[in-house]
Amino acid sequence: SGVIVLVVIVLVVIVVVVIVVVVIVLVVIVLVVIVLVVIVLVVIVVVVIVLVVIVVVVIVLVVIVLVVIVVVVIVLVVIVLVVIVLVVIVLVVIVLVVIVLVVIVELMVVVIVLVVIVLVVIVELMVVVIVLMVVIV
Repeated sequence: SGVIVLVVIVLVVIVVVVIVVVVIVLVVIVLVVIVLVVIVLVVIVVVVIVLVVIVVVVIVLVVIVLVVIVVVVIVLVVIVLVVIVLVVIVLVVIVLVVIVLVVIVELMVVVIVLVVIVLVVIVELMVVVIVLMVVIV
């Protein structure tokens, strides 16, 4: 009976170690995903700021040209504003697509992690059942 107790203790230690390793891996994966999301959001914010600065500079130049030539520049302003609106719309769509892709990747990572956890638990339960069967026999 001492050998059986030792085997059960060793199996419990192995199961605990496996669970701890799985939890550590999950924490690392979640941290990596969070860091990636933060990086993506920072890049998006920087791009938006740069585009706003560019738009402001373009508007200032257009105003200066308006002071010089009125009629010609009115047409130019309409064209520039249409282009700016189109660019902003395209950028918003791109940002939304990037955010959706990041969310999809995060969900895929979570699903994969959950599948791995379920598989590890199933394997652990199978080992425990086999050990119990051996002990009973």
